[in-house]
Amino acid sequence: MSTHGDHGTEEYQHSSASRELLILYATETGTAQETADRIARECRRVHFHCRVQSMDAYPPETLILEHLVIFVVSTTGWGAEPRAMSSLWNMLLRSDLPNDLFEDMDFCVFGLGDTAYEKFCWPAKKLSRRMQSLGGYEICSRGEGDEQHRMGVDGALDPWIECLLEVLTQLYPLPHEQDNIPAGRPPPRVSLSNVGSDTSLDPDPLDEDTKFHTASVKCNRRITAEDWFQDVRHFEFSFEDDIKYNPGDVAVIHPSAPASEVDSFLVTMGWANVADNFFTVEHTMLDQTLPDHLPKTVSLRILFTRYLNFNAVPRRSFFQLLQYFAVDELEREKLDEFVSIEGADEMYDYCQRVKRTIWEVLSEFRSARIPREYVFDLFPPLRPREFSIASSIEFHPREIHLCVAIVRYRTKLKIHRKGVCTSYLSGLKLGDTLRIGLRKGFISLPTDPNTPVVCVGPGTGIAPMRAVIEQRIHKGHTNTTLYFGCRSAHKDQHYHTEWESHAEERKLRYRVACSRDGPEGVKRTYVQHLMKEDGQYIWTMLGQQRGILIISGSSNKMPTAVREAVRGAVERFGGRSNAEAVEYVAAMEREGRLIEECWS
Repeated sequence: MSTHGDHGTEEYQHSSASRELLILYATETGTAQETADRIARECRRVHFHCRVQSMDAYPPETLILEHLVIFVVSTTGWGAEPRAMSSLWNMLLRSDLPNDLFEDMDFCVFGLGDTAYEKFCWPAKKLSRRMQSLGGYEICSRGEGDEQHRMGVDGALDPWIECLLEVLTQLYPLPHEQDNIPAGRPPPRVSLSNVGSDTSLDPDPLDEDTKFHTASVKCNRRITAEDWFQDVRHFEFSFEDDIKYNPGDVAVIHPSAPASEVDSFLVTMGWANVADNFFTVEHTMLDQTLPDHLPKTVSLRILFTRYLNFNAVPRRSFFQLLQYFAVDELEREKLDEFVSIEGADEMYDYCQRVKRTIWEVLSEFRSARIPREYVFDLFPPLRPREFSIASSIEFHPREIHLCVAIVRYRTKLKIHRKGVCTSYLSGLKLGDTLRIGLRKGFISLPTDPNTPVVCVGPGTGIAPMRAVIEQRIHKGHTNTTLYFGCRSAHKDQHYHTEWESHAEERKLRYRVACSRDGPEGVKRTYVQHLMKEDGQYIWTMLGQQRGILIISGSSNKMPTAVREAVRGAVERFGGRSNAEAVEYVAAMEREGRLIEECWS
């Protein structure tokens, strides 16, 4: 690997005037965005001016003009790149790019992942190698943040940032009259100015975004049994716009927090009397990000209803900043302890393990007086959620269907929790309107009608499979197989009447594993067990006929078990050795014949 340590420092020193730096992040849950903001704040200490952008908002063709880039990349549940990275990554994979394309660029990569999964920080690893192969100079070794670390991603991020700053000051020396800026309370990323109550508001930026379309609620129906523990809904949205999407694409929805919760939170913060006062937001620290579609003029009530998340579980950076606003000595000592290396386990037990929210933390640290202009620094954005579309546009013109599990659970402290977006969706009434965006997915269907498709989609993983199956039936393709998994045939076998009808008409081969319906003491049956039983059929479809396998659902043990079932079929019925069968499955993935659409 080409890194700073391989070369003489003086040879690679740059002008001290060239202190511009681009940080590109790709996130699924917001952690990579928060990490990019943190890196930008730290780079200020050595007088760098950073631009922080999401990869999907950055024009890929302009990357060649950059001289110093930091990539911050999260990992999806199955090791693929985040959707926000797809456009840039596809550009970098072009075979016609010269191997000296980025010879004038310094870069480095920080990846975020979870060692509980096989392909830990896979996109970051691939991006690092690809940038080097195109001539980029990696100034410091790739960082890999692990959610399993007792300090979370900070366990790797803290030392990586110190290494980065050291390398930057060597390659881009400070002028003699300048020193590093000491660490301390960062300035707020915005300045706020009060405006009169008669001020006219600008149009909602979400309404102006042409990537979003106005949808009307046509159906909001529970599809699990009323006495079943999990509430899964089937939604149908209709559009006046002539929307277009493909199987595997996702719907992007911006939720709103419940009005009653917002009211209670504002009372907790002492902001109830000023909650509806309007003010303008000026983005002053341009190296820090702000929530998407943020209007120029807002009130605190609007901010915490649509743009800032007070129900998020806080990260260590929240406590680091909160220290500056607590005035009680005991509270300050406790916050100091939480952010120390020695206090990492205690902070985890207090916060992450029991999923204590920012609102609950602030209810306990009562002495904290948060200045209004710091709300964007303390509270993470209320992020849009992405849902796999459960319909084909060919079957349902100008409609989008979703299959959504409504998130409700109890924490280890026996406190009831609800998912912000799924609660918002569950409360929608017929005729309600909302804005829905569309984003390209990872599924690519074969154009040859003779190519079989095998779908494996337990639980709400059925959503993209329904889109695939409807599309193939519309095109007259009948060589499609669905392996569906649920707990009970009569409680949570989503869309089973559709699958049984298609199967009767010989448009689909349907196999279902109902894991809790067997006799007591008998081993439970899951989708991978059905695939092992069907080993000869699996080899015929995926081996002899070179079909496509699509796996969708939770990225727990299921995807690995399904791959193992396929490997077993290749070995047993394809006459391959174990090593050859492993390589065959890997080759399927490289060729785009094995597609995973899974989530953690």
